[in-house]
Amino acid sequence: MTRTTVRIAMNGVTGRMGHHQHLVRSLLALRAQGGLDLGDGTVIWPEPVLVGRSEHKVRALAERHGLEHWSDNLDAVLADDTIAVYFDAQITAARTDAVKKAIAAGKHVYVEKPTATDLAGALELARLADAAGVKHGVVQDKLFLPGLRKLRRLVDGGFFGRILSVRGEFGYWVFEGDWQQAQRPSWNYRTEDGGGIAADMFPHWEYVLHELFGPVRSVQARVTTHIPHRWDESGTPYEATADDAAYGIFELDGGIIAQINSSWAVRVHRDELVEFQVDGTEGSAVAGLRRCRAQHRAGTPKPVWNPDIPDNTAAGSFREQWQEVPDNADFDNAFKVQWELFLRHVVRDEPWRWDLLAGARGVQLAELGLRSSKEGRRLPVPELTR
Repeated sequence: MTRTTVRIAMNGVTGRMGHHQHLVRSLLALRAQGGLDLGDGTVIWPEPVLVGRSEHKVRALAERHGLEHWSDNLDAVLADDTIAVYFDAQITAARTDAVKKAIAAGKHVYVEKPTATDLAGALELARLADAAGVKHGVVQDKLFLPGLRKLRRLVDGGFFGRILSVRGEFGYWVFEGDWQQAQRPSWNYRTEDGGGIAADMFPHWEYVLHELFGPVRSVQARVTTHIPHRWDESGTPYEATADDAAYGIFELDGGIIAQINSSWAVRVHRDELVEFQVDGTEGSAVAGLRRCRAQHRAGTPKPVWNPDIPDNTAAGSFREQWQEVPDNADFDNAFKVQWELFLRHVVRDEPWRWDLLAGARGVQLAELGLRSSKEGRRLPVPELTR
C-alpha cells in the first residue's frame, strides 16, 4: 500500500461550518477510515494544517483534535512548499485576498461559496487560477445530499417526462439574539461584512438548478430585511443591514420555471429545512436533504375543489399518496464526498467540473437577484465564459 500525503492549509475552520463539516466530518473522518483508498493500492492521506487569525482559537482547535500543525500566519503557511492545497471557509469579505495569495503561491485552491463579494472578484479568481495552472474547486455540497442524489436519479431516468416547474422552500427562524442566542453569526446580517441571504443562498440555487435542470437564463427577485434589529454574539444590539429573506423566480433552459423562497424569518412547517418540488408531464417528486418522494402520472389522484367536505378522506391524506424513493446506495456526508472527489482530482487529475468559474455563476446570480429587487424588473443571466 502506497500512501500519498496531501498537506492542506485550512483557513477559517474555527467557524461552525469549517469546523464541523470540512474538518471533522470530512478530512478527520477520512483519516479515521485510514485515508482515501483509490482502489489500486494507493491511499490519499489528508494532513490538515489549521490556519486562523486568532492564535488562541486555532491552537485550541488543533489540540482538541490532536493535530500537530497550525498557524496564525497565513503568509508563512503559503510559503511552505510542502502545502499542496489551500482551503478557505472564512467570511466572504476576507476570502478573495487570501485565495489570491494562495494562487500566487502555486497552491491548488478549494473554497466555500460565495467565492467573492461580487462577480468581478469571482471571475478574477477563476482567471488567476487558470493562468497559474493550479487546480481549483468550489464547495457545492447540496448536489451530494441523499435527497438530491435520489432526485437526480429520477431526472436521469426520465421519470418526469418534460419538466415544467421547480418549487423550492428553504429556511428557518434565526433567533434575534436577545432572549435566545442566534444560530447564525451576526456578520450574516451586515451587508458591509458580506452578509445577506441572497448572497449566501442564490449561489446554492444556481448550481442545484444548473446541474439538475439546466442553466438559469433570467431572474426576478424580491429581497427584504424582515427583522431589522438583532443582537450580536456579545449581546450588543445592531442594525441588520443585509437581507434576511429572498423570493426568486428563475427561468431555465427549455422554459422550466423555478420559484425558490429563502428566509431566516420563517417557521418550519415542512418535513426538512429545504425541499424542492419538481413537476413534470409524467410525474412529480419532492426532495429534501435526505428524503425523496415521488408520484407518477398513473398514481396521481383527482382532487375536486369542494371546501364543504374534508379533502381526500376516502383515499387518505395527499401526502400518503406519494411513494418513497429508495436509497439504493449508502450516502456519506455530502461535504466529505466532494472532498474525496477534489483530492482525487488533485492527485490523479480525475474529472472535476465544480471550479471557480462555476462558483462565479453563483455570485453572478446573487448579484443579479439583488439588482432585480432594487430595480423591480426581470433580468437576463448572461452566460459566463473563460
